[in-house]
Amino acid sequence: MNERDKQFLGVSPEVAAGTAGYTEQALRMYDQVVLNIIARHLWKCPNEEILAMYNAHISENHLDVGIGTGYFLDKCRFPSAHPKITLSDLNPQCIDYVSKRIRRYTPQSCIANVLEPLPLPPASFDSIGLNYVLHCLPGPMLRKCAALRNLRLLLKEGGVLFGATLLPGDWSPGLITKGAMRFFNFKGYFSNLDDSRAELQAELQASYQRASVRMVGGMALFVAYA
Repeated sequence: MNERDKQFLGVSPEVAAGTAGYTEQALRMYDQVVLNIIARHLWKCPNEEILAMYNAHISENHLDVGIGTGYFLDKCRFPSAHPKITLSDLNPQCIDYVSKRIRRYTPQSCIANVLEPLPLPPASFDSIGLNYVLHCLPGPMLRKCAALRNLRLLLKEGGVLFGATLLPGDWSPGLITKGAMRFFNFKGYFSNLDDSRAELQAELQASYQRASVRMVGGMALFVAYA
């Protein structure tokens, strides 16, 4: 058994596929390749849009799920100089990478599959970030939105969930973008060809007091309040 398989014991291959690509080498290149090139030029959603969402909604008691490289946690403005941050991801390499990147905040960590209830105290966070995660979870939307329901249990009353997910069916991308989308789905990194804004909005409204979804290019930016 190789190290990759050991990391994802007990997790279905389709769930593991969405996060296993985040190797140490990939994480070092992610900001430049994915955020600065692919997201900006293919998905048409520049980093500034996501960063503005973090700045508007992040609290001093925050859980970030599916953390990637921690780019936005590193760049955003917290309402306190000493925020309490918890990092949750299925991939321990992401946890290690981001913990080092934002060590100034001494974050806590939780290795978990967001499609299952997280081993964290209920109603314990004022904000939760779920950025670039849903399109990596195996579909259909009804199945992957178990993540939204699981995270609702962790929010305090009045707390906010915010994030972004790629919705290819809600815009008209060019041929290169369509090809890239299908390639990522074929490789198992994405599972979003049938995802829609209407389904996402309906799932958010079913679990949260109020919710909004807006499109920036092919990216759906969503905010939902407990």
